[in-house]
Amino acid sequence: MTVESVEAVEVKAADTQMTEVSVSLPEEEKAVEKVNEAKPKTVEKSSSYREESNFLSDLKDNENKALIELRSKLEEAILGNTLFKKEELKKETASESKEEQSAAAEEKEKEPEATDDAAPEEAEPKTEGEDKQSSSEVEKPEEVVDRDITLWGVPLLPSKCAEGNDVILLKFLRAREFKVNEAFEMLKKTLEWRKEFKTDSILEEELGQDISSVAYMNGVDREGHPICYNIYGVLENQELYQKTFGTEEKRNQFLRWRIQLMEKGIQKLDFKPGGVTSLLQINDLSNSPGPSKKEIRIATKQAVGLLQDNYPEFVARNIFINVPFWYYALNALLSPFLTQRTKSKFVFVRPSKVTETLLKYICVEEIPVQYGGLKREKDTEFSIEDGGVTELVVKAGSTETIEIPVPEVGTTLVWDLTVLGWEVNYKEEFVPADEGSYTIIIQKGKKMGSQEEPVRNSFRNNEPGKVVLTIENSVSKKKRIFYRYKTKNCSSF
Repeated sequence: MTVESVEAVEVKAADTQMTEVSVSLPEEEKAVEKVNEAKPKTVEKSSSYREESNFLSDLKDNENKALIELRSKLEEAILGNTLFKKEELKKETASESKEEQSAAAEEKEKEPEATDDAAPEEAEPKTEGEDKQSSSEVEKPEEVVDRDITLWGVPLLPSKCAEGNDVILLKFLRAREFKVNEAFEMLKKTLEWRKEFKTDSILEEELGQDISSVAYMNGVDREGHPICYNIYGVLENQELYQKTFGTEEKRNQFLRWRIQLMEKGIQKLDFKPGGVTSLLQINDLSNSPGPSKKEIRIATKQAVGLLQDNYPEFVARNIFINVPFWYYALNALLSPFLTQRTKSKFVFVRPSKVTETLLKYICVEEIPVQYGGLKREKDTEFSIEDGGVTELVVKAGSTETIEIPVPEVGTTLVWDLTVLGWEVNYKEEFVPADEGSYTIIIQKGKKMGSQEEPVRNSFRNNEPGKVVLTIENSVSKKKRIFYRYKTKNCSSF
């Protein structure tokens, strides 16, 4: 199965000034005109993928109109206390009423009882107006309007003109193809679900220490999207599988942990026009449990449903790597539950194309070594501060050498190197500057197979010279080489 290359547009954020926007339609249109002036001057193209702009000036007329209508509906719902279901409000009111009745009963019990000798006090008759006033006060308690409702840290009341408000609303509109009523209902259901699921406090919970290797955040892609890796192969471990999916309670715990991971990823996003507002998902299906595992099917279906219904437009691209044949059957079962927009973001990659495909989206220094990149966990040698990676192309049937000078005695040279698809002959040598000295073989020449991991090696010289890395490409197509190096003097230790 081939992977299509999708063009993308990266929008570089310019410094923009926030413009106050009111709820009434004429004022909204004026606000749109003002924001048009803040549009960035340049849009740079990338070979990655397309993500819609959140600048108001880039929206189509019908999209602008839908955004204005959604703002108006949301403002009215918040100020009118109708954003949440009436049943929930009734429960809260009933709870408050019970507390008041209980308090009144306690007060009555504290009052001294009247004795036989004491004459009962006559109650003063109430006028008709007082009766009506009293009845009105009981029947219509004063409603408290919550103007501080937030979603992912962004205030939702449009008249507050909070930065990020439009970006959040556009996510719901895009998920529902700019159908305002459907987007509004989706937003309401998301807020209700978050209350029931207690999502706003989920980051404080201690969840999933045993299954942290199943999914985790690690690095960013070329566009700055945080990357979430889902590693299904670790669930081949039967003990871990039972800990995760063995009972309904454990599956529910897994769901909470997965939602918590999503919320952690959202903490890394920037909800403003031009900011990074979505994640990149990498799903590694190598050695993953097959479709015969009923528990994982149930949990996966539940997780997919929760994420799709309550996290609209939070995944820029969903890449499935090392895809086995049986997964296509499972995907066919899940497909009816996914929107067309969600499915359009899927990329399926066979094992032989993993590194090549990931390079379209992620820099080689951000791709983990197990996927052919140069990123190592807890790397003590290389960091972002050490600079980038050099790419070199070896033509078919030719040889290329990389020469790294080491002029100072006692210098330690460290290097990383990988060849896309390998299938080359590779060797490492130290060649002294003094022609009378002998060449030192660091790594004997060997045939590197297609599944080889990136090379990391080091050499400490006792005389001036250079390290020479030789790549011989004997196959009929060109090869891409990626390498980096750094030197450390004695004083660096």
